[in-house]
Amino acid sequence: MMQKIAFKMKLKPGMQAEYEKRHAAIWPELVTLLKENGIADYTIFFDEESDSLFAVQRLTGTSSQELGKIALVQRWWKYMADIMETNEDFSPVSTALPVVFHLD
Repeated sequence: MMQKIAFKMKLKPGMQAEYEKRHAAIWPELVTLLKENGIADYTIFFDEESDSLFAVQRLTGTSSQELGKIALVQRWWKYMADIMETNEDFSPVSTALPVVFHLD
């Protein structure tokens, strides 16, 4: 069954261009890992006023947050840690967002 989840993260001030640059060159093996784990659609939006990222995933398997035990994901987190707010394990500080409205 396909489900959709949303969450927010936060960039450090002035890091939008660097964040976009790194995602424009996302590691192919990371893309493969996400797709193999049922993440078929993953979009991230940026709010300039708050330096916040808003992410939406459509998935049939494991959410990307649950893939954090995999070394490749941990390596990506460390790569991104200098431009984002992170937890002690370098995972992005992430807040799940509940659905309050949906229209097909």
